[in-house]
Order: sequence, then C-alpha cells, then structure tokens
Amino acid sequence: MSGVLNTVDQRTNLVGENRLELLLFSLNSMQIFAINVFKVKEVIKLPPLTKMPGSHHHITGVASLRGNPVPVIDLRSAIGFPPSRLENQEENLIITEYNRSVQGFLVGQVRNIVNTAWTEIQPPPKTTGRSNYLTAITQINEDDSVQIVEIIDVEKVLAEIVDYDVSISEGVLDEELSHQMVGRNVLIVDDSSTARAQVKGTLSQLGLNIIECCDGLEALTLLKSWCDEGKTITDELLLMITDAEMPEMDGYKLTYEIRNDARMKDLHIVLNTSLSGSFNEAMVEKVGCNDFISKFQPDLLVGAVQGRLRKQLS
Repeated sequence: MSGVLNTVDQRTNLVGENRLELLLFSLNSMQIFAINVFKVKEVIKLPPLTKMPGSHHHITGVASLRGNPVPVIDLRSAIGFPPSRLENQEENLIITEYNRSVQGFLVGQVRNIVNTAWTEIQPPPKTTGRSNYLTAITQINEDDSVQIVEIIDVEKVLAEIVDYDVSISEGVLDEELSHQMVGRNVLIVDDSSTARAQVKGTLSQLGLNIIECCDGLEALTLLKSWCDEGKTITDELLLMITDAEMPEMDGYKLTYEIRNDARMKDLHIVLNTSLSGSFNEAMVEKVGCNDFISKFQPDLLVGAVQGRLRKQLS
C-alpha cells in the first residue's frame, strides 16, 4: 500500500497536458470510485482513531499522523450509503489536501491508479439529480469488461461537513469601487456545483452578474461563440475565474486556448483551485493565468476582482 503513491510528486507534468491520474477505490460495495491523485498525500491502513464528542456525524474520529491530528471522514456515510463496518472488511485511509486543509477519507479497498485524459471524463448524467455526490464519471477496461468509475465531488462532501463562510471581511471592499462593479459580468468555470455556489455567493454581494460554465470546453465554446458574433470579450467579461480540474478540458488547457486566440487573449483569468502549492504557481506562469487563489477564500476573490477593475479603469 505504501508504494501505491510513491511517485505522486513526479506526476505533476500530467496537469496542463489535459491529462490526469485517478486513484480508484471501493467503499465495500460493487461500485468503483475515484479521486484525483494530485490531491492525495498518501494512502495508509486505517490507524487507531480518537473519538471526538460533538463532531459531525460523518467524522469517525481523528488519526494522529506523525504527530499531526487529521480528521477522518467516513466517505461511504458522507455520500449517502448505509453504514457498512463489518468484521474482516478492508479499511484504508486516503489522506488528501483540499482547500488548504488536510483530511482523511475512510474507504474500503484501494485498487490502483489509472492514467487518462480529461476528454475521457464526462459529467454525471443529468438524471442523477442535483443531490448526487459525483462530479464526473469515466470508464475503464477491467477483466475483459467495461467498468463505470464514479468520481466523487469531494468539495461537496467537505462543504456539508465544514461550514464555508461566504461573507466578506470588514475593510476588504473598496467603497470607491463598489458602484463600478454592479452589473459587470464574471464567468465562473468549475465542474463542482458546490464550488460555483461558493464563488457566486461571494461575488453576488458585489452586484456582479455571474455566468456559470461546468467545464473548460463549455466555457471555451461560449467565448468563441461571442467572438464569432463580433463581441469583444473584455467588454463582455470583467474576468474569468476557473478551476484547474474539470471534465473534457481542464483550466490550464482552457487558459492556453484563450491565450492563443487573438480575439480573446486579453481576458483576465484567475485560477481558483483546491490544488495548492508551488506547482500551481509555476503552472499559472506557464499557461498565462493572471492570478492564482487557493479555494475557498472570499476576501482574496474580492481582492482579485477589485484589482482587475482598478487596472481596467486606470
């Protein structure tokens, strides 16, 4: 198990090539689930847990990893499955970093890692409804058959456990700019409906008009259609805020395509992602994003919008 992710740090070149690697696992059921390897720090056998009275009912306890307390979320319970903690069932802990926090997800068998392209990742069927916990699905060939892999919307899971505050701190909003923001358009591109709602909830307080797209390809298609209609992108949008990881086209590829189209190359682009670290800063420079914000920080989102507006008005 310790060797499953021993080359995670070498996998960063996949991001930006519109490719990703998925860590496949089960929740002691027939279904195969996945999360992006790049958000995984390590995989370990379930260690002893310390119960935390009064904690959220999906948190089974706290694990001590090298002296650091890590909350453990029962992923099976968190996505609506009935409890299944039977004797002799395999239990593993996937340690992840999302939105500048570290948490462990209690799962069953951890299977393997698959390398795929974002073009092979599809949104979940609309018939699954808005309450599902999937951000996408894909398929793999296994044992001479095609298996559906369900990619979990971890941001939705966390948002139901951790209360994300969309309020803006006192002193952050520039009152001299506030009236200039009303009615301006901001494009939000994110495959997680929870993440889009968080950004929208923050920026709507400024009077901004929010346009939403679920993935990079949808956003690029929209922007190109405006260009084909003769519209000037920088007149239509104050800026675009995009996630990095999305089905069909990731945020890096989206930015690359925009920068290489003379009709829209001057669009102000902010990368807003739960991926963190110096790697993202390097990717921002490589593909040409104007700014990078790790999720979820309302004050920094407001600051990015105000910075863009000041530049546009100067």
